[in-house]
Amino acid sequence: MDEKTRILICIGAATAANCIPCFEYYFKKGEAAGLSPEEVDEAVDLGSQVHKGAHMALRNSIANVMGRKKSYAMPCDNQSKNSCCG
Repeated sequence: MDEKTRILICIGAATAANCIPCFEYYFKKGEAAGLSPEEVDEAVDLGSQVHKGAHMALRNSIANVMGRKKSYAMPCDNQSKNSCCG
């Protein structure tokens, strides 16, 4: 895997994990590696989608444990039974 791809994965993961220090670290590495703002934005958008999916899955599990019928929509286009991302 090339260095830019590694950094983009880390930027997306930092976003999904809400880790500002990690994001700042990998953003600086990305700048040095020549990542474009558009590439960073896409990684951030994907990380945000994963974070939102995890949160909605948590909310659905909590509702289920509490015996509620309410279900929160998952953010991904290709929903499956166990994952919001495919």
